[in-house]
Amino acid sequence: MGCELGKLASSSSQNQGGRESPPPPAATDPRLPLTARQKYTIIASWKAVARAMEPTGVYMFIKLFEENAELLDMFTKFRDLKTKEQQTMSMELAEHATTVMTTLDEGIKGLDDMDVFLTYLHQVGASHTKIPGFNRSYFWKIEAPFLEAVKRTLEDRYTENVENIYKLTIKFIIETLIDGFDKAQNDKAKS
Repeated sequence: MGCELGKLASSSSQNQGGRESPPPPAATDPRLPLTARQKYTIIASWKAVARAMEPTGVYMFIKLFEENAELLDMFTKFRDLKTKEQQTMSMELAEHATTVMTTLDEGIKGLDDMDVFLTYLHQVGASHTKIPGFNRSYFWKIEAPFLEAVKRTLEDRYTENVENIYKLTIKFIIETLIDGFDKAQNDKAKS
């Protein structure tokens, strides 16, 4: 144990430049599958994505439909946009992309308060039970397009470390959405 602590102490007090690094943030909520440092990193890195919310979101949806053309039919407002060009130019798609990105934004900003995070994403998950034909597995389809879109927006800031943190975070967000979806479906079945 002593050796591990020694390693931790030496790695956190000095970073590559030999400067003192800031003290690690306070411990995280046990429900959050990120370390304090990972949470700090994603919240900081997300600011750049949040500044490019619409283009990131539109790219994410174009990628989603490229890989899952059948999902396009779920979207009454833009199911007729079959080409990438039409999708890129669509106001309706841009609006929906921004809505979804805002949900992700709220989620990531909410990582500091698990109660807020869970309540919010459970509500968003539950709202998807109202979409005819929506299947809980569809939530997972956004994972790869989301990571590609973030990578494109962050460019060289999307390091291996940052990518790993985004993977953990989007997985956690999707699992939380599905929990909300399942709970709402079970409540419906009971009533």
